[in-house]
Amino acid sequence: MTGLDWVPQSCTLPTAERPLRVEEWDTLFTERLRQVTRMDPRLVRLELADGLGVEDQVRDLAERESGCCSFFAFTVTAEPGAVLLDVAVGPAHEPVLEALAARADAARGGDAR
Repeated sequence: MTGLDWVPQSCTLPTAERPLRVEEWDTLFTERLRQVTRMDPRLVRLELADGLGVEDQVRDLAERESGCCSFFAFTVTAEPGAVLLDVAVGPAHEPVLEALAARADAARGGDAR
């Protein structure tokens, strides 16, 4: 998935900063993502491999993302060896969640489930 055409108009992150934020997510997905699980059309769970500072990194990124895309609801849960990131949206933003899940799964090299 290339380009930023999937980023909704409601995102308040300045356009010039969007590629940098997407790169942060892509790096996290490439380095840490183990599994993408579709819980339902409005909820995706991302399981990330834990490591030094990973939980703090995920919390920071989720908080910053919530600041510009308030339609996302993030829940971060630490488990032994993993950090779970649940990403929820309302009905109007299901396509954005689908794009995020597809991007995460592409970075992992699989298909969203």
